[in-house]
Amino acid sequence: MDAMKTVLILDNLRSVYNVGSMFRTGNALKISEIALCGITPTPLDKRGHKRKDFAKVALGSEDIISWRHFPTTREAVDYYKEDEYFLIAIEQDKKAIDYKEIDITGKEKVAFIIGSEVDGVEKEALSFSDVIAEIPMKGTKESLNVTIATGVALFRILGV
Repeated sequence: MDAMKTVLILDNLRSVYNVGSMFRTGNALKISEIALCGITPTPLDKRGHKRKDFAKVALGSEDIISWRHFPTTREAVDYYKEDEYFLIAIEQDKKAIDYKEIDITGKEKVAFIIGSEVDGVEKEALSFSDVIAEIPMKGTKESLNVTIATGVALFRILGV
């Protein structure tokens, strides 16, 4: 995993706490970069100062992992696709396969698209993904919290 470049593309997440948690999880997995798209909160406020609410959850990982903001998820997907990243969307979809079936052997660059808490990954972003990975649910709820789902999927797919 160390030689592989890995990126999280956060597609319009709303909660600063979820995004801060993504940074912390990303640090645990040695994620190379996090792309913050659209309304996704960044570690800095509008004045360029560190957000205390973000830092409280991220625990300094926002200073370790490089990040960039894209006005739209499409721009982020295009950017990483052009740089030859293998794109994996984590989403429930009729074209999705079980996340335990994803094989990234031989891939040098992998980007994971993580959708918003309410709407999931944008349909357009799904269409540009190389594969869609789904975590099967056995209970009565349709999904996990976005940060939990990301951790579960990434730890398995990256082989940690």
